Amino acid sequence: MLALYGVITILSLLVAVMSKRISPLVALIAFPVIAAVLAGYGLQTSGFIITGIKNVAPVVGMFIFAILFFGVMTDAGMLDPIIDRILRAVGTRPTRIVCGTALLALLVHLDGSGAVTFLVTVPAMLPLYTRLGIDRRVLACVAAMAAGVNFLPWTGPVLRSSAALHVPVSELFQPLIPVQLVGLAFVFACAWWLGRREEKRLGLLAGGDITAPERVLSSEEQALRRPRMFWPNLLLTVLVMAVMIAGWVDPVVMFMLGTVAALCLNYPRVDQQRERIDAHARTALTMASILLAAGVFTGIMQGTGMLKAMAEVAVQQIPPGHGQLIPALVGFVSMPLSLLFDPDSFYFGVMPVIAEVGRSLGVDPVQVAQASLLGVHTTGFPVSPLTPATFLLVGLCKLDLADHQRFTLPFLFAASVLMTLTALALGVF
Repeated sequence: MLALYGVITILSLLVAVMSKRISPLVALIAFPVIAAVLAGYGLQTSGFIITGIKNVAPVVGMFIFAILFFGVMTDAGMLDPIIDRILRAVGTRPTRIVCGTALLALLVHLDGSGAVTFLVTVPAMLPLYTRLGIDRRVLACVAAMAAGVNFLPWTGPVLRSSAALHVPVSELFQPLIPVQLVGLAFVFACAWWLGRREEKRLGLLAGGDITAPERVLSSEEQALRRPRMFWPNLLLTVLVMAVMIAGWVDPVVMFMLGTVAALCLNYPRVDQQRERIDAHARTALTMASILLAAGVFTGIMQGTGMLKAMAEVAVQQIPPGHGQLIPALVGFVSMPLSLLFDPDSFYFGVMPVIAEVGRSLGVDPVQVAQASLLGVHTTGFPVSPLTPATFLLVGLCKLDLADHQRFTLPFLFAASVLMTLTALALGVF
């Protein structure tokens, strides 16, 4: 009976969120609470909720301060010299322009936001593509690949995985670093190939009098810039990321300390610090509320035993000796799953069930999460109709969604498959 309640809860969550009739925040809280009450747990449900929230608290703290840290660094203009240098260096040769697009998107995506990546990359590079006649689908494809493969410890999919399975972010991410490096090499190889193909199509040679357009900042943006603090900000960012990825200090602690240092270095006055926090609070709190709601969902699903009951039923359907194939199968289909599930539905509804099935068959749940991270709303998010960033990308590039998907999807799927094969070869799962 518990398994049936669990299935109904997850299906209700998926339908409600994917149909956009109920917000993920409401669905993640309401459906498991109703299921727990109907299953007879009554006031015990409160204890399950508290346990779930306690488990996700470090992830929530990490996300809030990661948003604040990178928001302050962007406001201060840490990336401006790097972006300007890239734009000056690409010149007029399509190969360099397309590779420069990949590098720019890769750097901007350090804040973990696909929307911000596209808002910075596309307007900066589109004039060059337009003036040289380079296919705009190439711009969308390369920006999508760079942002999709560049999943980081503070990006949504990693945080959702950590919150859903209650495992440290570093435990998920560290084994995937060499896998991601292979994926990034593939991104730049594809960018070079696409640039060469455009050179042949257009008959363009290196040189000419077309130069990269100057980026124009608004007066408000200019007032926030701190060009003299470029090197201190860069060193601080490298320090925070290195210590966090190495696992020497808990990520939430590093981002807390980094945010404090960034505010004191760039905006020492109290009113300035308050303004910078207010400017990024909405983004931070929106995601934090989703993660807390996810804590409610996973706390109830695990506390009531619904997750375990579903896994036991699923285990009976898997042929003996095939359990170890679960992570590999998840990895190979992870990218297309982005077209079927939104991030919250998959990472909080589907993945925990798969992980519990794997656990019952001797597979570490972390491996299921790692396999999922090779495609589900990482390489898959820039072509998924279930993510707003996809529509932002095609809108900025002035493309139809169908054209973008047909052109870009094979590259993203290939990147996901390559990373899965790399993970298998390296023994990650």
